[in-house]
Amino acid sequence: MELTDILPIDKWVEFEKDITGRSGLDASVFNTDGIRITDFKQWANPLCPAIKATDKGQSFICAVAHMNLAIQASRTGKSVIEECDAGLVKMVVPIFVGDEFVGAFGACGFLLDDGEVDGFMINKTTGIDEDKIESLSTDIKSITTEKAESLAAYMEEQIGKLEGV
Repeated sequence: MELTDILPIDKWVEFEKDITGRSGLDASVFNTDGIRITDFKQWANPLCPAIKATDKGQSFICAVAHMNLAIQASRTGKSVIEECDAGLVKMVVPIFVGDEFVGAFGACGFLLDDGEVDGFMINKTTGIDEDKIESLSTDIKSITTEKAESLAAYMEEQIGKLEGV
């Protein structure tokens, strides 16, 4: 079973836009291999596109965070909210059809509670200059754990309304 068996791509994009509009976070739907299935993109901050523009940032920060949380979510059947190695919130809601894990819905890009960007780690992983990291991090918004949990619950509810899920 594929995610496009549940909804066509344009409906997944509508869901991504709904979550981004509600939260300001970068929202994406991923297949079981951790690959985004749509091309919708609205960045939550200016730092994330700089990180993802580097091969090491994409591979060792973004993809690792998604895969680790998606594995947790697929094993527990529950949403997971944590920070990525860059220090930003990453939430993953599993998508099941019956007992089959078919993908995950994710949202990321704000600071969680009183968290902070890990400029040192980003610099060592990506090679982006620490001054540039600091300037790109200046206006990153925060989200409380409670609001993140509420958003995850909303995503779970919307996914639960899909036919066959």
